[in-house]
Amino acid sequence: MTGRKARLGESMDRAELYAVLDRYLAALQDRAPQRLRWAEGARTSENNVMLEIGDGLWGTIDRLGDYDLRFADTRTGQVGFFGVTHEHAEESGFALRLKVAADGAIEEAESIVVRQSDSGIKFLNPRFWDKPIMNSPAEVPTPRAEMIALADGYFSTLQQNDGTIRTKFHPECDRVENGVQTTRNPEFAYVVPVAALGCEEQFRMGNYRYDDRLRGRRFPLVDEERGIVMAFGFIDHCGRIKEYQLTDGRTVQSPIRYPHSFYLAELFRIDAGMIRQIEANFITVPYHMKSPWDGQ
Repeated sequence: MTGRKARLGESMDRAELYAVLDRYLAALQDRAPQRLRWAEGARTSENNVMLEIGDGLWGTIDRLGDYDLRFADTRTGQVGFFGVTHEHAEESGFALRLKVAADGAIEEAESIVVRQSDSGIKFLNPRFWDKPIMNSPAEVPTPRAEMIALADGYFSTLQQNDGTIRTKFHPECDRVENGVQTTRNPEFAYVVPVAALGCEEQFRMGNYRYDDRLRGRRFPLVDEERGIVMAFGFIDHCGRIKEYQLTDGRTVQSPIRYPHSFYLAELFRIDAGMIRQIEANFITVPYHMKSPWDGQ
């Protein structure tokens, strides 16, 4: 590490952050956390629970899959990754956020492993594939604060969804959740009755009325060059709604009829002030579970 990068208060560039990510993933695959440089007092969580370094997935992973979606925030020294893990016979979506000190030591590691065997709602036939839109630079960059506001507006649109749009969607916006495309995909109607529609059209139907709260919203990583916001949060379902009407008059059944919460990592690809693509990994956690990162 050069003296320039080692000075306190400076962050690493994209290539250096990706190099730390590569070292982390290689060490994870080899179950060798001791190979990494951890900052004093480093914090690490898996599935919303703080763990000792080397616990959790570090002891059970067999290998990583081929899916490799990465992004970096050089302003805050953070790097993120969406990929796949294999443990025994289970393939799982995997999300990771690392915060890296200027000298290359890892200060924070936050991960989600979407093990379907633990899932409250199973998404059938997940697959993990490269999406060119997620890997290309933004054609028309959007200011950092506006990017965060658009992602937050998405969460506000989702919360108690009644057809009101509180963000801006690109006409071709699509969404992938836990390895399944949940927009423009009629085969997903077993969970989402309006799955054949695009992002904005689904929300205008008020399909997600049963999402009572979207709390603990965090936006720790913003890749301004790529137009990606990495967000975290919780969706709470009180479970009291049995059925409700869509804005076209249809009556549908709520898929969740008991107190329930999702913990999520969600990516928003933003271009020209509009959400162009969404990708999310989320798991069921105890109802109204708090975040160890901010207590919300």
